[in-house]
Amino acid sequence: MNFLAHLYLCDGTPDAMLGSLMGDFVKGPLAGRYAGPVGEAITLHRSVDSFTDAHAIVRASRGRISPPYRRASGILVDMFYDHFLARLWNEYSSEALGDFAARTYAMVRARQADMPAPMARVMLAMAEHDWLGAYRDVAAVQHAIERMSARLARPQILRGGGQELDAHYDLLEADFRAFFPQLARHASTLSSGRTPAGSGH
Repeated sequence: MNFLAHLYLCDGTPDAMLGSLMGDFVKGPLAGRYAGPVGEAITLHRSVDSFTDAHAIVRASRGRISPPYRRASGILVDMFYDHFLARLWNEYSSEALGDFAARTYAMVRARQADMPAPMARVMLAMAEHDWLGAYRDVAAVQHAIERMSARLARPQILRGGGQELDAHYDLLEADFRAFFPQLARHASTLSSGRTPAGSGH
């Protein structure tokens, strides 16, 4: 899953939100480096990714991606699922997406010193350009994918892949609707039943 989903699935404290974003930037054992709520949120992030990668519905979504982009299907589906979460946000949360995003960006700006330098650069760009809110728009998702492709050693595996969202929109949305409640239940069991950050409850 991508940034928005990981943020939604954590328990909403600043430490948990930090750790949920840190999961893409911290590798290897956590012992002696990250403890408490931050370490727990990194562990949750990793479990969410493992659950997602192994799930039959997600594999079906990746199978919908056209052969030229199949090697990047994991990246594309993660982005597409965040689009559906953003667009359907009010079905999953009573907190407005704009308010949730603003709360996230405030945490990002306040906790830069706690982030690895590469993460801080990405997170500040996310806050500056409102990536979380922008996920609602198909064109913004496609633009983000083009930006990512430009940073790859082999950009052709991703360049143009955003068009796959238009090509398979209804099927991918159905996949997301079937999968995401299962993922939320999985995350909740790992978080001792705590309410996800974005639920607004």
